[in-house]
Amino acid sequence: MRIGYFLSCEEFGPAELLDQARRAQDAGFAALWISDHFHPWMEAQGQSPFVWSTIGALSQVCRLPVTTAVTCPTTRIHPAIIAQAAATSAVLLEGRFALGVGSGEALNEHIYADPWPSADVRLDMLEEAVDVIRTLWGGGFVDYRGEYYTVDHARIYTLPDEPPPIYVSGFGAKSIDLAAEIGDGYISTKPDAEMVQRFRDNGGGDKVTAAGLKVCFAESEDEGVRIAHERWANEGLPGELAQVLPSPKHFEQASALVTEDMTRQAHACGRDPDKHLESIRKYVDAGYDEIYVNNIGPHWPGFFDLYAKEILPALHG
Repeated sequence: MRIGYFLSCEEFGPAELLDQARRAQDAGFAALWISDHFHPWMEAQGQSPFVWSTIGALSQVCRLPVTTAVTCPTTRIHPAIIAQAAATSAVLLEGRFALGVGSGEALNEHIYADPWPSADVRLDMLEEAVDVIRTLWGGGFVDYRGEYYTVDHARIYTLPDEPPPIYVSGFGAKSIDLAAEIGDGYISTKPDAEMVQRFRDNGGGDKVTAAGLKVCFAESEDEGVRIAHERWANEGLPGELAQVLPSPKHFEQASALVTEDMTRQAHACGRDPDKHLESIRKYVDAGYDEIYVNNIGPHWPGFFDLYAKEILPALHG
């Protein structure tokens, strides 16, 4: 099992993300996830650096593998451009790159004022986009005429020795089944053994399964709960709201329904190592191969100290 660190482009600027990557490597984390957002979920998060620029910088400051968690290759950016960006990232990282993809959220993808497709259409678009990406990674000039995407006599010249794996995010039954069918691995944020098993039973087999979670290191649990609730109350929203709400303002309105007690129950807050270990072990018990931990808030130097001294040794002991 691999324990990695989850870089949040919604909450931190590029310089902070680079510092966190260095500290993650020094603390003993084995890999990095990085989110891809045009907008943060909430104004209190306050950032959205361009993920592909940040990945280029990451390649120069640490040696950890990097996975996008996740990029939507369907609406905001054409899959041909994602194919080029991911290929360059894989070259810069000397093969230590995986492309994590998903069907996206209106929050990030609506910015051209196009209609937001239904969930089924988004999954169809994702399946075709992955085919476009892999076709371009095959080399040579490509002409592609699909239902959603056209590529005309295009070639990616800068390619890695081997194409990077593509991991597919999924939460509902259809998206999990699609991940099992077309993905080289599966991405989630839920400590749900049934989701992992569905992926494996429907074609995923022994492919990599990976999940991310959030904690909030602080001097006390109450302080951690306050910070986590201020910045990430949206994590408590149910159902499909995360996919359809179009702006941070709408997420703030909906998140008013999420109480501090709900945040307290959802995240390990404070500095008690047992609470952090308990949170992570839910994902271990669900059967994931890789688990990525993100720290909410400004106290990430203390988070890395705690994990280097107590959490990672306990998980690997």
